[in-house]
Parts: sequence; structure tokens; C-alpha cells
Amino acid sequence: MALPTDGYDGLDFYCDVALPNIAALDVVHDGANVLAYRHTRPFWEVHVVLVPKRHVASLTDTAGADEALVRELLTVVRDVAGDVEAEHGAARVLTNLGAYQDSKHLHIHVSSGEQVR
Repeated sequence: MALPTDGYDGLDFYCDVALPNIAALDVVHDGANVLAYRHTRPFWEVHVVLVPKRHVASLTDTAGADEALVRELLTVVRDVAGDVEAEHGAARVLTNLGAYQDSKHLHIHVSSGEQVR
């Protein structure tokens, strides 16, 4: 199954496309509150994106998130980044805010290797 992304121009790719179509993703972690999957259009050789399963606008706007969700998100980030670092020797952890944040849903990138696009 392919992700229905053709022509998508909304503001929240994760709520609108990714989370309703988890079966179409290359899932790394599927927990109670957090999903991690290999990016559908990677920027780096290794590129995993982690998202809360409930809408949270951004890292600086976690008012809608409870402590359990934030704790699980950080735990999954730590675990995925640790796995990437162990396998590839290095890992990046990145989130964007404001105008840099294309999708207005908190998401964290874990990556390694050279940029591929």
C-alpha cells in the first residue's frame, strides 16, 4: 500500500496522511503514544521520523501533551538515536520550529549519513 501523498498541501501531514495510514509506512516503533518510521522521502541516508500519535503543534507548544506522551516521545527518540548511532557510528536529532516547520505537528528527525536530496 502506498501513502496517499499526491497533491497533499495541508498543514499537518502526520494527522492527515501518515497516522491514518500506518500500514503503508516502514515502521521502526509503534507505541501507545508515539510512532517512528523511516521517512517516506528521506533527506539523509538513514532518516527516521518520530511523531506523537495525538496532535501536538511543536516542541515549544506542548500544552496539549500530557507527561506520559512527552516521556514516551523522548524515550523513543533516545532508543532510535542510540540504535542509529550503534549501527552507523553517528546520529543527528533534529526538530524544526516556526517557519522552519513544514508540517505543524511535532516531529523529530533521527538521521545519519550523507544528505541524499
